[in-house]
Amino acid sequence: MHQENIFSKEKVHFNLVKYNKFGKNFELVVDPDLAIAYKMSKLKSEENLREILRAEKIFSDAKKGSSVDEKDLITVFGTSDFFKIARKMVDEGEIQLTAEYREKLREEKRKKIIQLIHRMCIDPRTNLPHPVLRIENAMNEARVKIDEYQKAEDQMQEIISKLKPIIPIKVDEKIVILTMPVHYASKLKGILAGFGTIEKEDWLGDDFVCRMKIPAGIYMDLIDELNKKTHGSVDVRIEK
Repeated sequence: MHQENIFSKEKVHFNLVKYNKFGKNFELVVDPDLAIAYKMSKLKSEENLREILRAEKIFSDAKKGSSVDEKDLITVFGTSDFFKIARKMVDEGEIQLTAEYREKLREEKRKKIIQLIHRMCIDPRTNLPHPVLRIENAMNEARVKIDEYQKAEDQMQEIISKLKPIIPIKVDEKIVILTMPVHYASKLKGILAGFGTIEKEDWLGDDFVCRMKIPAGIYMDLIDELNKKTHGSVDVRIEK
């Protein structure tokens, strides 16, 4: 079998899509971010597929640069057309990530979880959000492990339970009633949606009034942002 190594002789880290069938192994070298996005996307154009590939070649062993025999492609895929095969491999195969890339995903997920806890939880002694650094230190002390494949939101409850023996913490929400001049409302509705859920809204003459549910930890952030955008023309009331 012809051996063609497209990588340097020095140690190289790359990410693969692996596809196994009938005892045969097939590998594509891919950009991991683009490959994951492509796999989840409904847009499966050849142009999009080209973007994720580091090499337009199917290997039996990418590390060795070992090519696949054409007869094996036809036996397994029923065709030797590269892009038809590559599309099937990405859609149905396993995206294998390097240790370095998995660590990158874990760190990104960790930062997102810390921000979510900061936004959604409070210290019940003060009714204020915990500082980011305190949350980070508590996670380190609790030896929290981050699952790089699981959504940050889905890991929240388990992580919060691990933090409770270290810092007083609880998930809390506030219902707020906002009143502002109508000429600000259309510009700010997108911003409001980023802070929480708008449960009710009314247009009352010159005023826009809405009822929102927000994470308690971001209450002051919301006030600061609205005062900045409306030059202090917003009234905020907490519903008891």
